[in-house]
This record gives sequence, C-alpha cells and structure tokens, in this order.
Amino acid sequence: MKGMKFLQNVSLADYSTMGLGGPAAYLTEASSRDEVSGAFNWAKERNLPSLMIGGGSNIIWDDKGFPGLVIVNKIFGYEVYEEDENNVYITLGAGEPWDSVVERSVAAGLTGIEALSLIPGTAGATPIQNVGAYGQEISQTLVSVEAFDVQTGSLLNIPNSDCGFSYRNSRFKAGDRGRFYITGLTLHLTKGSPLPPFYGSVQKYFDEHGIREYTPATLRETVVAIRTSKLPDPAVVHNTGSFFANPVINAGQLVDLNSQFEHLSHWPLDNGGAKLSAAWLIEQAGFKDYHDQETGMATWPRQPLVLVNEHARSTADLIVFKQKIVDAVQAKFGITLVQEPESLPHNPV
Repeated sequence: MKGMKFLQNVSLADYSTMGLGGPAAYLTEASSRDEVSGAFNWAKERNLPSLMIGGGSNIIWDDKGFPGLVIVNKIFGYEVYEEDENNVYITLGAGEPWDSVVERSVAAGLTGIEALSLIPGTAGATPIQNVGAYGQEISQTLVSVEAFDVQTGSLLNIPNSDCGFSYRNSRFKAGDRGRFYITGLTLHLTKGSPLPPFYGSVQKYFDEHGIREYTPATLRETVVAIRTSKLPDPAVVHNTGSFFANPVINAGQLVDLNSQFEHLSHWPLDNGGAKLSAAWLIEQAGFKDYHDQETGMATWPRQPLVLVNEHARSTADLIVFKQKIVDAVQAKFGITLVQEPESLPHNPV
C-alpha cells in the first residue's frame, strides 16, 4: 500500500464520460495487481464496499454516488508472444487504452480487432459486455481474462470458455457482476488480412472509396472514418456511446413486425430471427436529433442511439429521458430496449 493515495469525497461525474453522478466516499488508483489486492483489503478492513473501474466510458453513476472505495485501474502492459509465423498472442494490462491496443496491433500487421477501432475506454472493460462493432467481437480473439476474485481474494485466469459470452454480455456483466476486478487479458491475433464478407457499412465505404486491398490498416481506417462521421467524441461531448443494445427477436416476431413495418431495419440470424437496429427503432419512435428541454438530454443528430448530456443536472434526468425513449419504442413496436452502459453501484437504472 506504500505510495497509494486514498482521496475522499471525489466527484464521480469526473469518472464517467456522461459527466453525471454523485461523490465517492474514497477513490484510489491501482497500477499493479498487488495494489488492486491492497486497495480491496484496505476497504474490507474498514467495512467499506469497493469496485473497480477503467476509463468511465461505459458507466452511469447513481446520484447518491458510492459509499465505499472506487479503484481506478491503471495497470499497463503490452507483451507480445509470436507462436509461429501466423499466430500471435498479446497480453495486456487492463488499464491500457483500448484504441491504442488496436492501433499497435494493426501497425504490426495483425488482424482480429481492427474493426473495434476508436471504441473508448480501457482494455479491461472489453470482456464485460463482450464489446463488438462492425462484425467483430472481443470474444472472437480473447484467450483468457486475468482477474482478482473478491470472493476468494486471489488472482486467477479465466479461459474464454468460462466467460459466458453472448451478444453484448458475459458472466462479468451478468451472474458474476462485481465479483471480478479484471487486471489483464490475453488475445490471439493472426498475421494477414481480414476476409470478406464485411459489415454492410464497411463494404459500402470500401466501394465508395475504391478500396480493393483489404488489410488491417484499411479496415481500421474505414471504421475510424465511419465512427468519426457518426459519433461524438466523449472527450468533447458528454456521452457513453451506444446507450441501447440492438434487440434480438425470434422468427415469429420478425414475421409480425415485417407485416407491420415495410422497411424494418434488421439483420437476419441463422435461427430465422433477427437483430433489429435500435437506432432505427428510436428514430421511428420520434427521437431523431431530439433535444429534451425538461431533462437537458438529447440524441446525437447523426446517431440517435447515442444519448448526449447537453445540460442535464443529474443522473435522474438521464433516467427520465431514457425512459421516454424506452416507452415510445415499446408502444410503437412492442420491443423493450435494453441499456448498454453499466449502472453503478449495481442497481438497475
């Protein structure tokens, strides 16, 4: 614990890119596995709850704040092991900025995570909701997660098969929410180029710009261009990226909705069902470029899936605005949107 600083009464609005939330009773930064363990024990000795966060880009804090210790993950590290001429393993500290990880892997000619470019936050956050974008998910390349288990007080490695990955979900977000403080992860990437078919908007960009050589670099550049054109920078505009997951429906629901809505925006699934575009649902429900004077919240003009804090006073304002959208989509389509950012402390928003 030597050298660690425990700050008191820290505004958590500064630790969420949404810019909302009450105070933390205590806050500290952990730059090693030992410091994670030490911080957890410090809180435990004082009968305080604790939790660990990364960059705050996927967090919605309660207005009451957090009555215990918030541990900010600052564990860095980027170690490369080349198994052979094609297979490369990268072990990361969970505090590494995620886009820097993607950038370094692409510079090395590796494929597997380049479509996850420009996603804000830290590497340790990616397994929690099985981060995905433009046809790639972290579960496709993740080998294992290193984590501190608060139940046993020990450090362990959790293989991919034990992470409980599904669409935008994992055991870290669901059944074991709050149990593990992720300290590192190992990825399996390959040398070479990404292979078609590509995500629709990616292929469209390739076609419009005459791109025929598909490399990790061209895919990253494309994704960066698409995201930059559609999404606000959380360092400039208060937001947490996509606020709702794309709903997944079964075959019967798809038939029903297609009969009611001629231009239903969706992606067919192998089981006959589909993944719906949450952005399309929100837009059709009347929330395109919507600025709510009551709450100070808005939807981003170029992407209604992104909720923006223009001048909200509290998380309560955000919740009210969120519910307006959820209710409108439910009324029009019979679909209940599910929030993507994590609500902390662990109470549903």
